Amino acid sequence: QLQLVESGGGLVQPGRSLRLSCVTSGFTLDRYAIGWFRQAPGKEREGVSCISSSVENTYYKDSVKGRFTISRDNAKNTVYLQMNSLSAEDTAVYYCAARRTTVGGICGLSSAWYDSWGQGTQVTVSS
Repeated sequence: QLQLVESGGGLVQPGRSLRLSCVTSGFTLDRYAIGWFRQAPGKEREGVSCISSSVENTYYKDSVKGRFTISRDNAKNTVYLQMNSLSAEDTAVYYCAARRTTVGGICGLSSAWYDSWGQGTQVTVSS
């Protein structure tokens, strides 16, 4: 059974960093595109970043470009989201999502594009 489990969230001061992990099981990670999403209270879920399967293209929401970095370690079945220079606007529940892709180099920042989701990890940025 395909599973995604996020971890690494927590409470952090503005300007600090966190690294989120998305550990996957039940499927061959290198055949899947992975996206990171977040949802703040009272707001819709939004795409933050994604990474393609075989060809490692990455995409970012404009507001996180230069601060967040997505990467994957297929041998460890894990995708990471390194988040630097965090601000209160980054406070949200962060989710990872997966979609099998038959064509490399593709991923998306639309939640509707993904098939499987993790349960989320809370990130709170506050002094």
